[in-house]
Amino acid sequence: MLLLACVLAISCGQILFKRAGLELQLLGTWQSLRVWAWVGVAGLIYGTATLLWIHLLRYLPLSQAYPFMALSFVVVPVVSHLLFDETLHLQQVFGMCLVLLGLLVMTRAVAEWLCCTNRQVAI
Repeated sequence: MLLLACVLAISCGQILFKRAGLELQLLGTWQSLRVWAWVGVAGLIYGTATLLWIHLLRYLPLSQAYPFMALSFVVVPVVSHLLFDETLHLQQVFGMCLVLLGLLVMTRAVAEWLCCTNRQVAI
């Protein structure tokens, strides 16, 4: 559960960085409290996510935890589409499906499902 929270926090940070960029574009200067407020909130969330990540790595092998960070490659484009009306192209959707499939293949849950149910996989 904390792993998913970490992924969502990293994704949220990216969305807020985008929001800061839009403010910067609108105002045309870094000398704006609104721009720095967005950058500050994004940085705070990103920093908190980093501390959470370090905490998680105390208990999880990096090789098992890190693939879940790929979920941000799905979350960020979808949320960007919803919040910023960014276009999602078919290639991106296909790529996101591949990321999800890759994560599914890499997780232990799939391996346990294959082993514990005595299923045979032909290669």
